[in-house]
Amino acid sequence: MAERKARADALRNREAVLTAADALFARSASPRSVSMDEIAAAAGVGKGTLFRRFGDRTGLIRAVFDARIEPLRQAVTDGPAPLGPSAAPRERVPALLDALLCFKLDHRHLALALEEAGSGSPYQGASYAWWHAILRDTLGRLAGTAAAATSGVTADATAGPPGGGRSGDAPSGDGRSGDAPSGADDFTAHVLLAATRADLVEHLADQEGATPDRLRAQLAAFVARVLGEEGRTA
Repeated sequence: MAERKARADALRNREAVLTAADALFARSASPRSVSMDEIAAAAGVGKGTLFRRFGDRTGLIRAVFDARIEPLRQAVTDGPAPLGPSAAPRERVPALLDALLCFKLDHRHLALALEEAGSGSPYQGASYAWWHAILRDTLGRLAGTAAAATSGVTADATAGPPGGGRSGDAPSGDGRSGDAPSGADDFTAHVLLAATRADLVEHLADQEGATPDRLRAQLAAFVARVLGEEGRTA
């Protein structure tokens, strides 16, 4: 019973820390100004508890960010279309980026704090790598679908009349599939994710006065241009 109570207390303390840190980052003009001392005081725990549980300030920021973005990640891995894996790639790519932009708009303080944490290259972080892999693989499926469609059209066009012989072998596709994304998909995923960086969102929203609806519309137009006609939505 004592062990169960200790676990329950630890969970409550963890949530208290995450909530306190989230609120402090949201109220602060600069994420860098929020200290571990302030977070510990607001959560009602000792500073040593923070370091034992989260390692350092960056670890704490990452834990808060991961806790808040987890519902979105669940929607991407297990949810229905347009975010879930069952969605058509052409539908899923813009939906993924729109959802990520909306999260950044709603949690700019956390996203900025994580980007400014000074924990090395942001491109090597687990969260970025996860989103990049999802987007890259979806782009690979989109390209594979387009290649298959093109191959089918070409084969129909070069086939002989019913009952007759073929004038030649139908050209094949480019050999790619959604299971093997190309280097182009890898690079395109980086480019598209760059449009949702928290520092860019912060600049456009706070410095240039762009509304959330305007930012979402601009991102959708940008994604459509990157994907080309095959990726355009109505």
